Amino acid sequence: MKLAKRVEALTPSTTLAITAKANALKAEGHNVIGLGAGEPDFNTPIHIIEAAYQSMKEGHTKYTASGGLLSLKKAIANKLKQDQGLTYDTSEIIVSTGAKHSLYSLFQAIIDEGDEVIIPIPYWVSYPEQVKLAGGEPVYVEGKEENQFKITAEDLKASITKQTKALILNSPSNPTGSLYTAEELKAIGEVCLQEDVLIVSDEIYEKLIYDGAKHTSIAELSQELREQTIIINGLSKSHSMTGWRIGFAAGNAKIIKAMTNLDSHSTSNPTTISQHGALAAYNGTQEPVEEMRKAFEERLNKVYERLITLPGISCVKPKGAFYLFPNAKEAVEMTGFGSVDEWVEAILEEEKVALVPGSGFGAPENVRLSYATSLDTIMEALDRIERFITRHSKKD
Repeated sequence: MKLAKRVEALTPSTTLAITAKANALKAEGHNVIGLGAGEPDFNTPIHIIEAAYQSMKEGHTKYTASGGLLSLKKAIANKLKQDQGLTYDTSEIIVSTGAKHSLYSLFQAIIDEGDEVIIPIPYWVSYPEQVKLAGGEPVYVEGKEENQFKITAEDLKASITKQTKALILNSPSNPTGSLYTAEELKAIGEVCLQEDVLIVSDEIYEKLIYDGAKHTSIAELSQELREQTIIINGLSKSHSMTGWRIGFAAGNAKIIKAMTNLDSHSTSNPTTISQHGALAAYNGTQEPVEEMRKAFEERLNKVYERLITLPGISCVKPKGAFYLFPNAKEAVEMTGFGSVDEWVEAILEEEKVALVPGSGFGAPENVRLSYATSLDTIMEALDRIERFITRHSKKD
């Protein structure tokens, strides 16, 4: 049977082969250290778990409205008001089955065949694939490493055409951890307003900010930018709720209604029990969120200092998320490999450390490693990588 063109056009994830090989090595009994985790290594805070359990006992196990519980929408509106000073009506908010689902529904709702969506490089792997699934064309703009992987207003303006529909902004970024300043966002926002480009602001890592940096949502900079922006966010990273699958979008009521109509024919509604857990997450104590942030900050500072001592490795220090995105070009050349992808595969084979090659994020000179695991584990992984580099360098 012939598959639909839309799925045949998808680019396979470059991490699949590494993941499959790492799992095979684990099954053989090898001590594999995986640094590819895209989720916190903390359990969901107990008050959220207990609230979800209580909701089941009370019979909250049926359908909800397609766009989510009204009480949860109100809690999200309150969160946006408290955190960013933004005011949203519940008609401007949709609860989805994770932030990824919010993005998917948004692109399905706004993109027609041939519309262009500007995606800064490096990018999260699902952005271009979701745009393609909606019939759109990804347009890539490089965020240069010397500018902390961020694009400028000038870069953006040069990439806009008559077909440009939207810009995706991810701050803090996966995979780089880069954070846009208010001044940078204002300049980018002015271009989007001038050219009538919708801003898709993915803020899923907003609570994981380090070294005194501040997260700014582009929507909070002016009323005009609020109206030009769809905020994407959720609980996966901030509250360690990746498996609960609750995210949200906030913005133009017409777009939100279209997304809601679409979801009514796909998921019916986000999981009811998870929504009650999300209510407790937003309405309850935020102390566990800060405790987790502090733990990540401590790891970042220690791991970064160790990472930059590795031969041939350089790295822009991130300001958010829980990833490091070092440039390995010199290390690859020193060790005689033809590409970062080959180098990563050899490290897994020889030292049993699984990294994510940067080619999957549009940055083939880099690798992504997550510090969402114990400090001792990460340090052991870096020791193994240094041993690998030293061993292969001696062969030259």
